[in-house]
Amino acid sequence: MSKFKDIVLTGDRPTGRLHLGHYIGSIQNRVSLQSQHDSCFYMIADIQALTDNFDNPEKVRNNVIEVALDNLACGLDPTKTTFLIQSQIPEIAELTIFFLNLVTLARLKRNPTVKDEMKQRGYGEDVNTGFLVYPISQTADILSFKANIIPVGEDQLPHIEQANEIVQKFNSIYGETFSKIKPIISTTPRLMGIDGNSKMSKSSNNAIYLADSAEEIEKKVMMMYTDPKHIRVEDKGNVEGNVVFSYLDIFDKDKNGVEEMKNQYKKGGLGDVTIKKHLIGVLEEIITPIRERREQLAKDPKYVMNLLKEGTEKAQKTARETVEEVKKVIKINYF
Repeated sequence: MSKFKDIVLTGDRPTGRLHLGHYIGSIQNRVSLQSQHDSCFYMIADIQALTDNFDNPEKVRNNVIEVALDNLACGLDPTKTTFLIQSQIPEIAELTIFFLNLVTLARLKRNPTVKDEMKQRGYGEDVNTGFLVYPISQTADILSFKANIIPVGEDQLPHIEQANEIVQKFNSIYGETFSKIKPIISTTPRLMGIDGNSKMSKSSNNAIYLADSAEEIEKKVMMMYTDPKHIRVEDKGNVEGNVVFSYLDIFDKDKNGVEEMKNQYKKGGLGDVTIKKHLIGVLEEIITPIRERREQLAKDPKYVMNLLKEGTEKAQKTARETVEEVKKVIKINYF
């Protein structure tokens, strides 16, 4: 039997309010995990957010409480999950320094996720080192709390692979200190943006947010991409690539009803406005209780910040114990 217990770590970068893509891709999963495991940590990764927002720190600072509100409103429970702010735990930075010695520059540049993100941002060789070593700092995030269960999307698997390389190398040099990290890959399909051209994201301005009002949801759904050839109600329509039906597939609990609507749309006789109004109702049923809970919590920001402070202090105690153990095995525990 392994000497390591299962510990879950999840987190968000505080670069804006969270949207439906976050809800189905990560938040629902972390709410479920907190009921299955005794030890769960939720990190607001403000240092990671600064790697490409270093010149706009107010954006990061202002969104710390926003992402906390979104998660609390969705059911992440501070009595089951320890909330923490990354930058307030200096032990993470200490571990990052130790782990930097275990990874070569060439290996960092081979990380496909880093390569893709560098290309997207047009960095080239001008990439800042904070961005480049992100997989190492992420490993420190995980191992500071001895976490070994990490929910991720497939695009983040290269980071977990690199983290496990660090675990293996550290253990081989200094003795078995860390557990192998087990990724939990999301089986939820990536949510398309309302424009139908890319995934839902803050930067693409194509997202439905968990804090959106009923009016905002209606406006955004009515803008959704459907089938450009489906002009009249009686026209035959295509459901493939149709954003409205892709949302109904994910969010509508009545799967048989969705199939019936698809068949009718393909034969003709079902208008875009009708299916959009149906989707509005489905989304409102999901978002309304989240929005109302969020608005209630937002009335007392001191409560939320105090919750973050208490969780961070608890998490720092764990991280401090980890760093003390690491210094001991590296033999730099002088005093």
